[in-house]
Amino acid sequence: MNVRTAIGGLLLVAALLTGWLALHHRDKAPVAEGDDATKDYVLHDFQIVALDEQGKESTTLRAPLLERARSDETMTLTTPVFLLPDQDGNHWEMRGDSGWVSAKGDQLKLIGNVSGDSPKAAGAVPTTFRTDHLDVFPKENRASTDARVTMTRPGLSQTGVGFEADMKTRQYKLLSQVKTRYEPNAAR
Repeated sequence: MNVRTAIGGLLLVAALLTGWLALHHRDKAPVAEGDDATKDYVLHDFQIVALDEQGKESTTLRAPLLERARSDETMTLTTPVFLLPDQDGNHWEMRGDSGWVSAKGDQLKLIGNVSGDSPKAAGAVPTTFRTDHLDVFPKENRASTDARVTMTRPGLSQTGVGFEADMKTRQYKLLSQVKTRYEPNAAR
């Protein structure tokens, strides 16, 4: 064995040892604040369009933040906006301070300062409702709450406790303690 081969072998061993040491003694990246490894993923400023079995839009979701829990696969949302199409393809718009989506996506919850606005279709009477929390079932095209609800239409204001709505047909009902105020001049 000549000197060159011996030096080359020593240099190769030194390079491998240096690489191994650098890999195992490198600084670990700091854990991001709030990252407790309980989330599968986090989305920022996004829009998701969910389709039904026929490939038609079922629900559209926009929000600045979505976090999916690893443990139960549910999602929590910050200031979500849900767009739910009616039978004509026009959208109900529902908002809340926060939201939750079940693992299968068959139930949505809006929590805090919930607002719902009917589609802005030509010839349709605009309807709005406000409540504290709302459960939405997109596959069934319905929404409901057991909280106090205020609903308005031009010339008409209604309040009640409990609310159910069919988003496809735009039919809704207040369930109890209903009070109605009719203002004919406001309808013009």
